[in-house]
Amino acid sequence: MPHLSVPAAHHTKPTGFRAALEALNFFMADMQAGIGPFLGIFLLAHQWKSGAIGTVMTLGGVAGVLVTIPAGALIDQTKRKKLYVIIPGVCTVLASAVILLSQNFWIVGLSQVATAIAGAAIVPAVMAITLGLVKQKGFNRQNGRNQAWNHAGNMVGAGLSGYLGMVYGMHAIFYLSAAFGVISIILVSTIPASAIDDRAARGMKAGKDDANDTSSYKELLECKPLLMLAGALACFHLGNGAMLPMYGLGAASQGNSNASMFVAMTIVIAQLVMIGASIVAMRSADKSGYWLVMLLSFLSLPIRGLVAASLNYHIGLYPVQALDGIGAGLQSVAVPALVAHILNGTGRINVGQGAVMTVQGVGAALSPAIGGWLAQSMGFKPAFMVLGSFAVISIFIWVYYSKTLRNVCDHGHKH
Repeated sequence: MPHLSVPAAHHTKPTGFRAALEALNFFMADMQAGIGPFLGIFLLAHQWKSGAIGTVMTLGGVAGVLVTIPAGALIDQTKRKKLYVIIPGVCTVLASAVILLSQNFWIVGLSQVATAIAGAAIVPAVMAITLGLVKQKGFNRQNGRNQAWNHAGNMVGAGLSGYLGMVYGMHAIFYLSAAFGVISIILVSTIPASAIDDRAARGMKAGKDDANDTSSYKELLECKPLLMLAGALACFHLGNGAMLPMYGLGAASQGNSNASMFVAMTIVIAQLVMIGASIVAMRSADKSGYWLVMLLSFLSLPIRGLVAASLNYHIGLYPVQALDGIGAGLQSVAVPALVAHILNGTGRINVGQGAVMTVQGVGAALSPAIGGWLAQSMGFKPAFMVLGSFAVISIFIWVYYSKTLRNVCDHGHKH
């Protein structure tokens, strides 16, 4: 296994910085996803239809997709990487307030758009901060730890949200998300900018000039492994994005008396499995690479759709969300590490992360609207089957182009 590598100049300090980084991943998890799964239940209680709920979620998703690549480019160029974590934290607090004040379609939609735009930078920003602290050699191990903490944060946040929603009402969930946003801002502020190596954070080779030229962007478009990875992820997220909110809505439509707690349980189960999956992915990559890790993540979605359609909500809850945990947990570690391997030396790692996030985000953004209208016209059970089937395309891409992909996934070689 690779040893965690940090600059000699920071030998006595980075442990504390990495602790702050891991705590940041814990609290920003709820800031990123805390409202999302509960928003549908909250709006359903205010007489919204499933189609409109899916559409308003998609509005935010599309906005995030449009700015993710520019956000990644800004993170590559800027030396103020922490700012791109602070701004989403502020937006989370404001969005929570706006939704509580008004449930008007366009006000809710605009709040989701604003949050998505600000949040588009947070994942590549944290990846860049991680690379800047531990360098390429230590990235796999530290990213695995980050993701384990991120999933733990999602699990704890969801459990607290479900409890607070059940005891105090849905409004309490929005207050909790805002509080986690404030804590995230405080945590990222404790990491000194001087501890972040900006050249390492963008994946620049020693002695190479800043990558300002358009050929760097052309290199992204000509990188076949990167395009294959992005395409497979887009198809996966086209089906996966709507599964959790639609499953929660399906349970609520059946008269589940504790809808907020049911949604919380779906998240807790998935995130608990994700913690284990992220650790398995990290250790598997050290031994044999990421190709099999990614294939297993893609296989989980068709099985999940079949199980969701076949079992009732109370029995199906556990296997459906465990499968979500396997897929998302494996990808949370494998995808950033693959992008960092593929683009190492280009100085464009963060714009590359943004590009992959954009393509997969197109699928994730369209998914709630597709799932919502499918559920409204066909019913929830057939909708789960259709959503799960999209990952068959991902599996085909991954297997058909396995020779090219295994060279990158299993050895970390550049194309």
